[in-house]
Amino acid sequence: MECLLAGGSFEDLVEAGEPRITASQDDDGCVVFALSPRLSTALADATCSRLSDVAASWTRLRAEDGEVINTEIADAIVGDLAALVSSARRQNQSVYCWVA
Repeated sequence: MECLLAGGSFEDLVEAGEPRITASQDDDGCVVFALSPRLSTALADATCSRLSDVAASWTRLRAEDGEVINTEIADAIVGDLAALVSSARRQNQSVYCWVA
């Protein structure tokens, strides 16, 4: 999502050490990573229109890999994530993502 919202490539993210893994368990493959400051800023500063555009792009990219995501659901996920990031930033907190 960072590449869609803030530009750049996945390789650029890896070179920058993103996403930063904060916890992992090798046994079950669970990983917790911190949203990068760049992504947090981009999410917090994005307009509703921009977030909808990113959700639509994300939906198309996932479809290319065979994963169908409803555009309305993608729009809600991206919008909710932006709201969460904005709230966390107001409280000087970070946002983390747990992936199983």
